Amino acid sequence: MGDEARNASFSRFPRAGGLLLHPTSLPSRCGIGDFGPAAYQFVDFLARAGQQLWQLLPLGPTGFGDSPYAARSAFAGNPLLISPEILRDEGLIDSSELDALPPFREERVDYAAVAVLKDRMLRRAAARAATDGPPWLRDQLESFRSDQREWLDDFTLFMALRDQFDRNPWQRWPSGLRARDPRALEQARRSLADEVAYHRFAQFLFWRQWSALHQYAAERHVQIVGDLPIFVAHDSADVWANQELFHLDSAGNPTVVAGVPPDYFSSTGQRWGNPLYRWDRMAEDGFRWWIARFRMLLRTVDIVRIDHFRGFCACWEIPASESTAVNGRWVEVPGDAVFCALRDALGSLPIIVEDLGYITPDVVALRQRLGYPGMKVLQFAWDSGPTNPFLPHNFEPNCVVYTGTHDNDTTLGWFRSATPAERAHATQYMGVSGEDIAWDLIRLAFASVADLAIVPVQDVLSLDTDARMNFPGRAEGNWAWRLRHDQLRDEHADRLRHLSTTFGRVR
Repeated sequence: MGDEARNASFSRFPRAGGLLLHPTSLPSRCGIGDFGPAAYQFVDFLARAGQQLWQLLPLGPTGFGDSPYAARSAFAGNPLLISPEILRDEGLIDSSELDALPPFREERVDYAAVAVLKDRMLRRAAARAATDGPPWLRDQLESFRSDQREWLDDFTLFMALRDQFDRNPWQRWPSGLRARDPRALEQARRSLADEVAYHRFAQFLFWRQWSALHQYAAERHVQIVGDLPIFVAHDSADVWANQELFHLDSAGNPTVVAGVPPDYFSSTGQRWGNPLYRWDRMAEDGFRWWIARFRMLLRTVDIVRIDHFRGFCACWEIPASESTAVNGRWVEVPGDAVFCALRDALGSLPIIVEDLGYITPDVVALRQRLGYPGMKVLQFAWDSGPTNPFLPHNFEPNCVVYTGTHDNDTTLGWFRSATPAERAHATQYMGVSGEDIAWDLIRLAFASVADLAIVPVQDVLSLDTDARMNFPGRAEGNWAWRLRHDQLRDEHADRLRHLSTTFGRVR
């Protein structure tokens, strides 16, 4: 069978609707959303509202700027999402520790404060598990260690070494550890055994709690849409443990980095700084690292959204010495070969691709060969005439429509800052006044021919710019918005269910 025939075997998703909400945005007692009671209540809300999809941002341990798109690992989970309530119920912490929690702001995550508190709590849980933990806990931990050894050993040592070296990036570590000399690694594993064990235990708790929540969602016919950033952070266990797969110099520094070229929005482009892959090396072992990455994610979620899909066709390669993205070049990527290897190893893949921004015909052709649905964002539909590809009458059914994404303003915030011409185009197209613009766009999304329609929770609540999740290009102050306990109500569920029923998105 030829490559194109194999790639074309993807079958479309059934018509459905869903909501976008990262778990950190859930209400909780500990200053950040987690996998505790509010997460289960949100799944119940989705089921009551007739929504079959819960879309998340990446679940990895966050790095620079608290961004889930700059994780310390493409395989590990974020310990900040571990629920203290579940730890209490399993006897790993005392109720008094919950009662003694300091007050946190309901509306925003204070990542620095939360990280200190969660680390202290998880260390107490690890100590109690080691001395008084029930046998089933130890057995499950050992099983987890065995099952996840492919990534877990490197990640836990990486995190222990970061702590030892004052959280300096790995290329500043002693040369033996930086270059992964086997004797240096073995000595570090012995000397840091307790720290390695702690990070292993934290990962075990994360995956145990997430697996239970994922199962609860499945029992209520809610599928999880996960997120796969195409690039990984330089200061990550992935790059440290697989240096031969990235364009690095002898000291471990990137020689070329990722970004996007200058465009209408930025005269100097965007220099992201992620190290670029050595696709030739990856091809030599049949793209083993990518297969392992997708296999892990597909154990975690039901559907994968690939961020910056165009990077599987060509990447904007910027010399690391450049301070902007101006002097870059497009470098081809063997996307067909990557996805054929994934398909051969894992079967048909439930994938959504983010195909926004600078999209050339070769990117469209790759997506069409693969058969994966792309994204349509309704906020982008109103700045030109009737041929705008984000207008619903131009949709093909095999796509996913959003009112906005985590990178957009809320719909209310967008509408208030839009030009008079854009507001007029939107209201005339929909035949509305614009007084309830968020729900106008939600209705338009659900009514469209797009197989999947996904809406940020901020739009369900008709919130303004203050509730925005991310400002692209801004280094700090993102990813902090939180939902209050009293915000999602029965009338929101009823309204969503009515739209889903009316437009055939309830099975």
